[in-house]
Amino acid sequence: MSTENWKTHRELLRSRQAGHGMPGELFGRQDILDTDVEIFFQRHWILVGVTADIPEPGDISTVDIGKASIIILRDDDEQIRSYRNICRHRGARLKPAGKSTVGMLTCSYHQWTYALDGSLRHASHMGQDFDSKCRNLLPVHTRVVGTHIFVCLADEAPTDIAHLEEVMTPRFAPYQLRHSKIAHEAEIIEDGNWKLVIENNRECYHCGGTHPELTASFLPEDFGFCPDNLSEESKAALADYHARNAKCQQSWLDDGFVGAGTSVEYLDVDAVTQFRTQQLVIAGHGESQTLSTRVACRKLFGDLQRRDLGDTHLWTHNSWTHVMSDHAVISYIIPLAPDKTLVRTKWLVHADAVEGVDYNLQELTEVWLATNAQDASLVAITHRGTQDPGYVPGPFSAFTETYVDQFSRWYAARLNAHGI
Repeated sequence: MSTENWKTHRELLRSRQAGHGMPGELFGRQDILDTDVEIFFQRHWILVGVTADIPEPGDISTVDIGKASIIILRDDDEQIRSYRNICRHRGARLKPAGKSTVGMLTCSYHQWTYALDGSLRHASHMGQDFDSKCRNLLPVHTRVVGTHIFVCLADEAPTDIAHLEEVMTPRFAPYQLRHSKIAHEAEIIEDGNWKLVIENNRECYHCGGTHPELTASFLPEDFGFCPDNLSEESKAALADYHARNAKCQQSWLDDGFVGAGTSVEYLDVDAVTQFRTQQLVIAGHGESQTLSTRVACRKLFGDLQRRDLGDTHLWTHNSWTHVMSDHAVISYIIPLAPDKTLVRTKWLVHADAVEGVDYNLQELTEVWLATNAQDASLVAITHRGTQDPGYVPGPFSAFTETYVDQFSRWYAARLNAHGI
């Protein structure tokens, strides 16, 4: 990228009025997307999968991230490792994107062969002076938190992933998510910039009018609201909301659930590996994010006995997770173009749950299949609008879009930290 374009990027960031949306060029230009991928998807920790993607030794999952590609695998000792998807001979890709199972990784070009620990085991016709130890696969920083596989492609990975791990490990522990399986997975390519996908995910200002399936399991007060001039009926509903929340949270605390009653927000300009988590009360019967608000899978995670554990959610800058007593929904994004973003979603259930016996797939997936499709439409119309010559960024709601404003600040701060 030229110096002039770097400077233009900086000027666009500085032109954002506080409390308002980003300039449209930050969503539409290829050079800015290239910078975003390099910094936010290659120098930061990102979610790229779950342990159930690679349940057995020799299972691999290959993920493309911009020009980069990584192989995530489970080795013979059940350890999860990640490597650059590059043969150390002449750079050929070892595996295409997707999942497969191998005994060893063999390059289809000249048959250089690597063990699951990354060591080069076979390279013919290289002579006696060839040192195979210098040509092992290039490792990628990898952390597993609960079932979430995070990687960082930078030489030096941000160390504050330890904070996310410290907070989330005890919150996920009762669910024993590593003993889960993928009941369903789906991909959707949204016609919008990755930042708009995240902004849309960070607010529920839009939820009441666009997500009837999702809002069946949410308490409306959790969307955020303007407290000005509330009616007596609204005040009474708010009091009931607070009472129900307090009762549920105390009950969870009494049963030893670490995250009950407290949200953790590591989101603003001083964060590198940003995340947010909270254990939210579910509406209706309070059991799960389904149309009935009852569990979709009768076999609960781990050794759980309670169905009414709400929704333990986790945000990062490229993912969102919802964990209930019976199933989890985990989504992550990868930018493909300025106006194209891959959203990959996985529905997890107990590893021993049986489809048709313990759960019905439609009941399990219908809420988030509908929600993802609805969000894709919203992102598409927003992206198109931001590229209109008449677009002028408008103000955020101080009551329902605070996390969108925060994301804009964090985005600018992280670019500034990298000299932009």
